[in-house]
Order: sequence, then C-alpha cells, then structure tokens
Amino acid sequence: ALANGRGAKLKPLGYSILSGLILYLIPAPAGVTTQAWNLLAVFVATIVGIITNPLPLGAVAMIGLGVSMTTGLLPFSAAFSAFSSEIPWLIALAFFLARGFIKTGLGNRIAYKIVSLFGKSTLGLTYSLVFSEALLAPAIPSLAARAGGIFLPLAKALCVACGSDPANGTEKKMGAYVMTTVFQTSTISSGMFITAMAANPLSVNLAASITGITISWAQWAIGALVPGIICLVATPLILYVLYPPEVKDSPDAPVKAQEELAKLGPMSVDEKIMAAALSLTVGLWIFGSKFGVGSVAAALNGLAILLVSGVITWKECLAEGPAWDTLVWFAALIAMAGYLNTYGLIPAFSKGVVGVVSGLGLAWQPAFVIVTLVYFYSHYLFASGAAHIGAMYSAFLSVLIACGAPPLVSALTLGILSNVMGCTTHYGIGSAPPFFGAGYVPLATWWKIGFGMSIFYIATFLGVGFPWWKILGYW
Repeated sequence: ALANGRGAKLKPLGYSILSGLILYLIPAPAGVTTQAWNLLAVFVATIVGIITNPLPLGAVAMIGLGVSMTTGLLPFSAAFSAFSSEIPWLIALAFFLARGFIKTGLGNRIAYKIVSLFGKSTLGLTYSLVFSEALLAPAIPSLAARAGGIFLPLAKALCVACGSDPANGTEKKMGAYVMTTVFQTSTISSGMFITAMAANPLSVNLAASITGITISWAQWAIGALVPGIICLVATPLILYVLYPPEVKDSPDAPVKAQEELAKLGPMSVDEKIMAAALSLTVGLWIFGSKFGVGSVAAALNGLAILLVSGVITWKECLAEGPAWDTLVWFAALIAMAGYLNTYGLIPAFSKGVVGVVSGLGLAWQPAFVIVTLVYFYSHYLFASGAAHIGAMYSAFLSVLIACGAPPLVSALTLGILSNVMGCTTHYGIGSAPPFFGAGYVPLATWWKIGFGMSIFYIATFLGVGFPWWKILGYW
C-alpha cells in the first residue's frame, strides 16, 4: 500500500496495469477495430484488478470507467449505461431486503426451523437449500431475485445461526461451503427450465429463427431433467470433498434449534411485516409479469413497506456497503462488456471461430465439442447471460448445424449452457454477485472452484445429455 498503509496495494495494482498495457501494445487483430481492442485492454485490466484486489471492487471498477472515458473509448452515456439496467439494482435491493430479513429475526426463525428438520449435518442443510431453490426456479424467472432476494438471506441467516459469520472469522465453519454450493447449483437450476432465467426465452426465439424448431417448455425441462438432477445431487458432494466445511456433523443441532425457537416466542410485529413484504415481493416475482410489474418494481414494493413501517431505515440502506459496492462494479462490467460487443470485438471473435471450425472439415461430433467449449469459456468476457446469448448464440448455433449436428440438440445444449457457464466467475450470472458479496469465499477460491466445476458440468451435460436426448428422440 501507499503511505501509512493507505491507498492501493501496489503489487496487485501493477499486475492490473501491466495486463492492460500488454494488450494495448499488441496490434489489433484483423477485423477488430483499434477502439474495440483498446477497450478490451481496459476491460482485462479491470478484471485483473478485481481478481488481485488492489482496492475494493467498486473502486477498481470506477477507475476502469474513468480510464475508458479519459481515453475516449466510452462517452459518459455509454460508461454509465448499465446503471439503468435492472439486474444491478435488483441485486442491490435484494441486499436491503436481506437486511430486514435478518434484523427482524425472521431469518433466524426460519433458519432454526430448517435446522430443526435437517440440521444433523451440514450436507443435509445444504441439500434442503439446493432443492428448495430448484423447486422455485421455474416459477421465478429472475435468477438475481431468486438468489439475492430469497436464498441469500436465508442461507446467511442459517450460517449465522450455526455460528459461521465472516465478521467473526468463522466463515469456513460452514458458510463458505454452503454459499459456494447454493450458488453453483443455482446456475444448474436456471438452465433446467425456460422460465428459470430471464434470457432463456431469447435462446428459444433465436433457435426458432435459425432452425425453424420452437423448443417447448416441456421439451427443454425434460431434456435438462436427467443431467440437471445429476448435477444438483453431485455438486454438494463434490464440493464437500474439494471445499469441505469445518463442521460436518451436528447431532445436537436440531434440539438446540428447537430451544432457540422456543426462546424466540411468537412472531413480533416487525417479523410479520417482513413476512408480508417478502410474500408480496415473491408473489410479484412469480405473477407480476401478468400485470406488467417487473422484478425491480416488485422489490421496490417490498422495500417501500419496510421503509414506511420503520422495519428498516434509509440510513441502514445507505450503510449496506456490499449492496452499493456490488451495484457499482457489476454495472461497470456490464457496460464495458456490452460495448465490446457494440464495437465489434465479439462478432469478430465469433466469426473467427466459425471460420476456423468450418475450415477444419471435422465430423459434427468433435466440432460440437470444440464449439461448445469455446462458447462456454468465452463467458469470461461477459457480465450477463443475455448479452452472451445475444452476441454469440446465433453464430455458434449456425456453425453447429452447418457441421451436421442435430438442430434441436444443438439449440438445447447452447441454451442450457448459457446458464451453467455463469458458474465460472463472480460476475457472470445474476446469482453470483449477491452470493459472492456475502463475504464468505475469497475471490481466487471462487474462480478456481468455478472452473473446476465447469469441467464436471460440461462432461455431464454432454456425456449424459446425448444418450438421454437419444432416448427422448431429440436426435
């Protein structure tokens, strides 16, 4: 750090600047404009800064936007365009709702109830959260709302109730494992249903325009069922070995939880107001689209009830640092990633991949694997599943079909994996920022686990998916 330990950590800051400079000094490839290439340099430098953490994430993102604007790569309207996007605000609002959930004691009450039922082991508690989230997935099309507004506060209350809190240095007791697992499986559940993620219908529409096949809700759900269930069941077990909780068994926990419930007594007025606000919010997340009420409007209605009733105060919302930090860095990355597409970098990349794969003259099976891997891991360049689908889905689906791959299977695979690829980073899908922002898992660990699990997910959806889809008659 600079003088008196203040300011940026110099070594990580140097890595960030160096990564950007190296890209800046390399000439732009053919077909890529200098503007797009230079913006990529700033984007990569920002990502490296977010990984190495010379400053808090929001500060790194603001510096990235400042460099983009100072160098003329992005005007103000472009640099701050994503601050009008729904997802960053929805995540911030979810943090505010979570504050009320925990402050009123409602979170503890629900957490103790879950512990009393499943609390003999950390694994049992985790499975209860994983499958509860999966059951709600088809009904709530906003993954950010589902994860940040419902399961983050519930998981956090559960971990705190069991004595695992990053504020006390006990995050590894069980919270790190629980948060990582519930996040990872949320990327699976969002890929299992058309209605489980807001961008899935976009995949369906693009597939219909290219193949002439309109994937039905049932076709998608049944097709994803077997590989999806395998991933939901196996992921907690794999992470239990790779990233184990310190406390694995707690045979006395259910009895203690019952005792704590008895101490809490009947629900307080604030708890009842919180329950009503949360019920209204979740109800609007499920049914609001029929009345023209979006996810952010639903969360604002819930927040309004809490503010007017005094359950939480605006001062408490302002003090919710992780909410504002997440809003800033996530919106900044969405803006920069979006303009990489606008400036032509992503289309040029897609075109190059299509040209290389088409020119190899491979059978459709190896071509399918190559295209799928490139599509999946290019998500490191995106802070939004919808942006990735909009930029690359059509081109990659077209090349798969041109190589002779079955159209329905190709469309379905890319559609499902457009959700699963969010497992790799802390910014790649709507559930990542809230779970990462809870502070239980170091960033480097988050990325390592994401990459490792991605290999398992791809192997499962291709290795199990293809035989399953053959049985179903999809190819």
